Amino acid sequence: MSPHWPWLAALATMAVLAAYEAALAVTRRRHPERLARSAHAALREEWFIALSAQEGSELLAVQTLRNAMMSATVTASTAVLALMGSMTLAAPSLHAGFGDSPGASASGTRPALELVLMALLFASAWCSAMALRYYHHASFIVAMRVGSAARQRRADAGLVCVRRAGELYSWGWRYLVLVVPVLASILEPAAGPAAALAVTATLFHFDHIGLDQIAKENSSG
Repeated sequence: MSPHWPWLAALATMAVLAAYEAALAVTRRRHPERLARSAHAALREEWFIALSAQEGSELLAVQTLRNAMMSATVTASTAVLALMGSMTLAAPSLHAGFGDSPGASASGTRPALELVLMALLFASAWCSAMALRYYHHASFIVAMRVGSAARQRRADAGLVCVRRAGELYSWGWRYLVLVVPVLASILEPAAGPAAALAVTATLFHFDHIGLDQIAKENSSG
């Protein structure tokens, strides 16, 4: 087997993931209505607006945001624990790959993939923690009495907080899912591209809204 095969497999894994994310970015720019992320963002904004017009909904709103915060907390905790574990397990190979020890090999893919793995876990933890921050801010706003001057003054800020919290939580979950093909590539280079294709196929199912659903929403709107 060619000594360059592990690098080719690792690059193929990264290329599949990067190509899918690039295609998704183009779709989001040209046809945002086709993406579930845009639909979910609109749903959160409509939820905030609806509860802001209904007196006595403050407790319900706080409880709903509390559930969202718990979900983001689980994602953040999982990412942090996985990051701590990967740092402990990767330390020897990183030292061997990038250190000055005799016989160290800087050509192996394992140290590079471990760095990518830890970067994804850190990004997942950071996005989830930031989602918690925005959910926390939004909970203060929705706890204000509906119709009060303070609530009306902070309405726009509440919409921004709810929207950004949802987007950051989505990215935190996404980074955690992207760990799978990287981990597969570390364990077996040939498994990396296959795992990347499987993950992108799964993400495509969750990222896109069916054309029949889009037509239904357009007709009802």
